[in-house]
Amino acid sequence: MRLSTKGRFAVTAMIDVGLREKAGPVSLNDIAMRHHISMSYLEQLFARLRRAGLVESTRGPGGGYTLARRAGEISVADIIAAVETGQPEGEERETSAAVPSHVAAMTAQLWSELNARMQAYMQSITLQALIDEQRAQGVVVETEPAHKLQRGIYRRTPERAVKPVPVAANSVFDLGRLALGGR
Repeated sequence: MRLSTKGRFAVTAMIDVGLREKAGPVSLNDIAMRHHISMSYLEQLFARLRRAGLVESTRGPGGGYTLARRAGEISVADIIAAVETGQPEGEERETSAAVPSHVAAMTAQLWSELNARMQAYMQSITLQALIDEQRAQGVVVETEPAHKLQRGIYRRTPERAVKPVPVAANSVFDLGRLALGGR
């Protein structure tokens, strides 16, 4: 089993989808904003996760991704296997060209056993366990999509916002209020 950033981001994104599954489909844009992962990278990951039958997509406004199975039925090993493709780059060439066969055979059993144990461990951790762990740590799941919570010109003004005081009077009435001390 190969572990890389791709697998780490996939597990993170799946936890995000699992945390928000009751609110409906989760958009890739929201996941990208919450976890600072590029949209194109997420699109590649979710295409693989969808082909592996781990997520389902919904198109159109309000669309996004939902879990295709219950979170308790999805293991970390399933997620990593879905996004990691083939053998790590250069691994076959390195063992066949740079390392003599008798030297590779000396450690082959060690690496095989390590891989089997890692696979068994990853298989034993469910997505539901990771979601429950996040909730136990107090992760707050917002009720609005991340793109609506974004800071900037389109940011929703807080309900407790203080009414701005005009710097310069733009009417006779404002001039009078300023002169009388805001009465």
